[in-house]
Amino acid sequence: MAVSRQSPWSGPDLAEDLALYREKFQRRLPAALEDLQGPAVGVVELPIHVAWSGMSAYDLGKPRQRMGLYRTVLHEGLREDLPLYLNHQLLLQLWPTLRSLVGRTVRTVWEDAFPQLAARGRSVA
Repeated sequence: MAVSRQSPWSGPDLAEDLALYREKFQRRLPAALEDLQGPAVGVVELPIHVAWSGMSAYDLGKPRQRMGLYRTVLHEGLREDLPLYLNHQLLLQLWPTLRSLVGRTVRTVWEDAFPQLAARGRSVA
């Protein structure tokens, strides 16, 4: 007699995990993009709870490092970190490329909350 096993990648447990994952990023969102008043130039040092693996200092004058900083902060930053390390004008400028570098959940949460990001993503796609 064959035993039927449900895949660990499907079913109600997965749906609940995905909902919790999405909620984690939603709770971190600023009230408005304009709340993001972080630096647009210079070198940014991230604290260990954000940059727990790999680089912790990013030169905003270097495009790859700037993109890396934003990707790291969007994924690992806490609600209070976002206004300190992200700049709303720079985020809007980077978004068409950055949206393809972040996970689907991060991208969806940010674009659902901020239509101007979604519009920037559509304008390039």
